[in-house]
Amino acid sequence: MTTQPVILDLFAGPGGWSEGLRTLGLRDVGIETDPAACATRAAAGHTTIRADVAAYPSTALLRKVSGLIASPPCQTFSAAGLRAGNADRDLCHQGLGDLARGRDTRAALRVACTDPRSLLVVEPLRYALDLRPDWIALEEVPAVAPLFTHTAGILREHGYSVWTGVLNAADYGVPQTRRRAFLLASRTHAVAPPEPTHTKDPGPDTLFGPALKPWVSMADALGWGASDRPTPTVTAGGGKSGGPEPFPTAARKALMDAQRRGSWVLHTNRNQQPDGSRQTTDPHSAPAPTFTAKAGGQWILRHSNRANATVRRADEPAATLLFGRASNDVSWYPDDSTKPEPVRITIAEAATLQTFRAGYPFQGTKTKQFEQIGNAVPPLLATATLRALVPATVEVAA
Repeated sequence: MTTQPVILDLFAGPGGWSEGLRTLGLRDVGIETDPAACATRAAAGHTTIRADVAAYPSTALLRKVSGLIASPPCQTFSAAGLRAGNADRDLCHQGLGDLARGRDTRAALRVACTDPRSLLVVEPLRYALDLRPDWIALEEVPAVAPLFTHTAGILREHGYSVWTGVLNAADYGVPQTRRRAFLLASRTHAVAPPEPTHTKDPGPDTLFGPALKPWVSMADALGWGASDRPTPTVTAGGGKSGGPEPFPTAARKALMDAQRRGSWVLHTNRNQQPDGSRQTTDPHSAPAPTFTAKAGGQWILRHSNRANATVRRADEPAATLLFGRASNDVSWYPDDSTKPEPVRITIAEAATLQTFRAGYPFQGTKTKQFEQIGNAVPPLLATATLRALVPATVEVAA
């Protein structure tokens, strides 16, 4: 470990925050236990300590940390999971309060939790109180917002300026209406949320300045229908590691042709509106939005086989992309056939919609690569969040 102050990234994953820092001319040291994510970080050039965040002794890093980043695992609080975190929320609040009073009761509380992973949400406070970094950035699913509010109150008592709230990734150029709770804190300056760069309805320029940019669509992000961009590589994740499919199916070839023409619809597994909110109409009776293609039929990307899947046109951002045990169900379908042949989404397509740079070296099995993509902070959102929080940054070309 270097003697120079470092930026510590807890639950570092494949490097979403790390890529955001790299754009700002900064590097982090991540703590991560998953072997595949560690291998991805190594291949991408990100420094990693392979360890369990909850078991790692924070005292080993005293006076060595200038910034603290953490995105605790969200499975127990996520709407896509079993939501055991709802049953464990009071125990998590107790853990935060005990740490604030100088008592470490994590071991006993972990045993009492419905799912021990729920208590990982208190780990950032343990590191923050022990290491007293200059600044802190935390990210989680919106259900964790009350716990972030509790954490914020404790940090304010220790001299931090703190902001907490929910950000929509689409407001920062991510082609996805991914909504996440954030906590931003600093000991050196007042903290405010990052200024949006994009919006759903930009409107005209005004006397006070130019209008924000429109949300980035999936079609724009993937380069579909753009004559000045190369045709997407014919990869369907056919190999064990998610590599190229040497003999693409007729459906994949048809999808490539549709990509060039610009006729697609994105279908994901959560019943969301383009702004990330939930639909209020009955998904089984409400008609799906219609997208009139320039030529040919429509294409749909379904995140699962659920009947109430969200429908997104290609000229809109995606809904939140989540991958797990059902990642093999994330496929494109032609919407003009009674028995459509599925075309699996590629690693490259998913990574692009999460704003990872082209060719990012995800490691592990195909399923593990999809999981890493879905769980990561979009690098573009990380950059926007950190830009106003971290002082004296020097941006480099992405």
